[in-house]
Amino acid sequence: MQKILVARPIFPDVIERLEQYFEVDWNNGDVLSNDALLKRLADKDGALTAGDPIGAATLAAAPRLRVVSNMAVGYNNFDMAAFNAANVLGTNTPDVLNEATADFGWALMMATARRVAESEHWLRAGHWKKWAYDSFLGTDVYGSTLGVIGMGRIGQALARRARGFNMQVIYHNRSRVAPHIEAELNAQYVSKEDLLKRADHVVLVLPYSAHSHHTIGAAELALMKPTATLTNIARGGIVDDAALAVALRDKRIAAAGLDVFEGEPSVNPALLTVPNVVLTPHIASATETTRRAMANLAADNLIAGLGEGPRAGRPPNPINPDVIGKARS
Repeated sequence: MQKILVARPIFPDVIERLEQYFEVDWNNGDVLSNDALLKRLADKDGALTAGDPIGAATLAAAPRLRVVSNMAVGYNNFDMAAFNAANVLGTNTPDVLNEATADFGWALMMATARRVAESEHWLRAGHWKKWAYDSFLGTDVYGSTLGVIGMGRIGQALARRARGFNMQVIYHNRSRVAPHIEAELNAQYVSKEDLLKRADHVVLVLPYSAHSHHTIGAAELALMKPTATLTNIARGGIVDDAALAVALRDKRIAAAGLDVFEGEPSVNPALLTVPNVVLTPHIASATETTRRAMANLAADNLIAGLGEGPRAGRPPNPINPDVIGKARS
């Protein structure tokens, strides 16, 4: 029987599914250190991960490893050049979290625009003594301009929500989406600079890569309106968190909502000192229905990738399908 590592806590019924096909080593505790991960992968044929870094050194230390299934859409934790060189298959879990993530992005943008967290903290601290006309004035969402950077599946889901708020939608992407999608979403393609200058609410939903590192830094924040908000539900590292903290402190933009951070779970301490930011712990896909769908899709990818089950050899979501059927090198 093939051996696999499940590197993170996961739903027990998903482990039971995997045990029908594999000998399962399940880490149902804290995140594994790099040394512990290397040790537990040494004799494994496959692994189910959730953000654990897998690079050339890890693959070299696990000569039997043939498939790594990531329980996430993003796979910047995978060194895909190393995967391809070793003929190791990587998989991910797209689509099943689009709507839940878009819902949360919308909620985070709304909370940011209307100063929900800031006013709640003020209320809990016992400061609310009377109504005042100028208390916690926020920025309008209805009828404003939404700027989406990254018009993939989740970006498009956000744009669809904007129709109900009578928003103008502008977007920037590595390439324009098809004309029929632009028409459906009533979305206009613009340069990144134009988007930052025009948008009342900027939402980031682009994948992380070396190219997208610090897509939003001090120079980009300086282009935004002082009344604008920034929401990041993409990946940490897309925003220069230190530069953002300065911009928030100096009121160069009105507010920000962040679900992801550079170096998470660590958060830049400067962000904790400014009141005009809403901070959440990477929970955009965190509904039970969605997380179960992600876990089961990750299991499907691993089962099929290792040649088991009804889809043997045909995993639903291969990242590098060209390695399927090739011997591990």
